[in-house]
Amino acid sequence: MNSIYNCPHCGKKSFNPWKKAMAGQLNSPGKVCMECGRKAVNGKAATVFNAVFSTIMFALIIIIYLCAPKTRGTSMAWLDTFEWFINIGLLLLKIIVPRLANAFFFRLAPAIRIDPVS
Repeated sequence: MNSIYNCPHCGKKSFNPWKKAMAGQLNSPGKVCMECGRKAVNGKAATVFNAVFSTIMFALIIIIYLCAPKTRGTSMAWLDTFEWFINIGLLLLKIIVPRLANAFFFRLAPAIRIDPVS
C-alpha cells in the first residue's frame, strides 16, 4: 500500500509528519527526499484546502473587526472586549491547521517550481 509519506519520485518512505508538514503546497520549493535527492511538495488537494481555509479565516477576521464595535451595550459586549484575542487566535489557526492537514491527510507530489541555481 502506498503511504502518504512515500516519495512521489522513488516510492520509498523517506518523509515523516514534521517534514511533510513543512514541505508546503505546489507554489513552495518543497523538501528534499533523503533517498533520491529530488524535491516533493503536498499536492493539489493540499493547495486547494489551504486556499479555502485561508479565505474563510480572513473573512472571519474582517467580520469580527467590523462587528465588534457595534456590540457595545448588547448581550454580545464580550466580543468587543476580546476582539484582538479572537483575531490573533484566528491568525494562529490559519498557520497551524493547514500544516497539520498537510502532515496527516494529503499525498506528496513532485515539486514543479523551478528555482534559479546559485
